[in-house]
Amino acid sequence: MQSASPLNDDGSFLSADKLAKSVRLPRHAFWKPAKSKLVMKDICLRLYPGERVGLVGMSGSGKTTLLRSLLAIEEPDAGTILCQRKLVRPSSVAALRWYRKAVQYIPQDPASSLDPAMTVQALVAEPLTRLRVDCDPFERAAKVLEEVGLDRRFLDRRPLELSGGQAQRVAIARALATRPGYLLADEPLSGLDLPIRSQVVDVLRRLCETNGTGLLIVSHDLSVVAKFCQRTLVMDDGEIVEDRPTAELLRDPRHPRTADLINAVRPLPDPGKRRPTVEAGAGHPQ
Repeated sequence: MQSASPLNDDGSFLSADKLAKSVRLPRHAFWKPAKSKLVMKDICLRLYPGERVGLVGMSGSGKTTLLRSLLAIEEPDAGTILCQRKLVRPSSVAALRWYRKAVQYIPQDPASSLDPAMTVQALVAEPLTRLRVDCDPFERAAKVLEEVGLDRRFLDRRPLELSGGQAQRVAIARALATRPGYLLADEPLSGLDLPIRSQVVDVLRRLCETNGTGLLIVSHDLSVVAKFCQRTLVMDDGEIVEDRPTAELLRDPRHPRTADLINAVRPLPDPGKRRPTVEAGAGHPQ
């Protein structure tokens, strides 16, 4: 288990208040005045220690902008972000080394984020050396690889020698190496086949429960977060329109956009129900 970390005064690990962001729209004619669109409108959210949270919405709803703001790689126009009683935004990039240790990112496409010239061991150890984490980086790399189900045989492999599921596990190990309090994941299952998705979900669930690590998963697919997120936020047109326990949200959607997302992926798994047992030979292909 991780050692206890300081929390914000409201008990959250990471919080955002009144985040706003507008983007300039392309001009269709040079004589027309430039227009802008609000992609985040007074966003407020709280992420609590060890919690698994889903952030869902249609394309263009603002969820990617919110994720990039929480990662401190995109600057909102207004609002504050607080982590462990320290300001993340507004703050300078140079002053955020502590934050890069506390909050780590799992990319959507690990293959494109892993340097093909580096070994798996070097890739997982890289954030430890860059962020000056006090440990043996190569021993830590071997340990976190084992935690995601990859043994020491993978240490000397390169990204091109990995399957999609193995590359995603390496990306998760790389994110876990600094022992963060929270992982922020951008569509981490979208490029994987269904059987591999299930394995990665199991890995993430086990790691969160064992290490007490919180997880925010951004997705357009409600069925992904329904599998293992305890709470779900729904974004629409730059606003969070629902923020409720996942099982409750699935049973009783209160916003039309939530209903649209549910209808798009029916039948959804019901977190409150057990799967019915299927007798051998009852229609399953061999």
